[in-house]
Amino acid sequence: MSRTQLVTAAGFVVVVVVYAALSGLWTSAQPGWYAALERPSWQPPPWVFGVVWPLNFAALLVSGVSLAARVEPRQAVVPLMVLTASVGFALGWAYLFYVPHALGAAALALAVAAALTWLLVGTFWRVVPWTGAILVPYALWMSVATSLAVGYWRPTR
Repeated sequence: MSRTQLVTAAGFVVVVVVYAALSGLWTSAQPGWYAALERPSWQPPPWVFGVVWPLNFAALLVSGVSLAARVEPRQAVVPLMVLTASVGFALGWAYLFYVPHALGAAALALAVAAALTWLLVGTFWRVVPWTGAILVPYALWMSVATSLAVGYWRPTR
């Protein structure tokens, strides 16, 4: 890898590591509050989250670093920007949901993150197809997570 490819790969790593660290920090805040919520009937059991999230972060790391290693850095700019935007909205969800408990705003943030994640799949796919393909399970998970976020949000009447 060239020096600029290494810098680009490092950009992907930083975004994913910050995503994992901040989402972990915020989602572990006030566990009693979360435990007291009425869960949507379609929510998977808790152990599924513990399996899926590390796999999602691994897929993001592998796809980002692999893409950066295989293309000129200018070809990786748009995928990195889309990833950063998607992660920003996903972190917005984690913060809004778990810290101020703004469930409606959190659901909206996660819906935007999910839409951007599907855009991410397409963006990666256009540059290095297999890197987009390994992000499809993550995009599906983000879609399921969005449905759960909407399921938690019960607007007041």
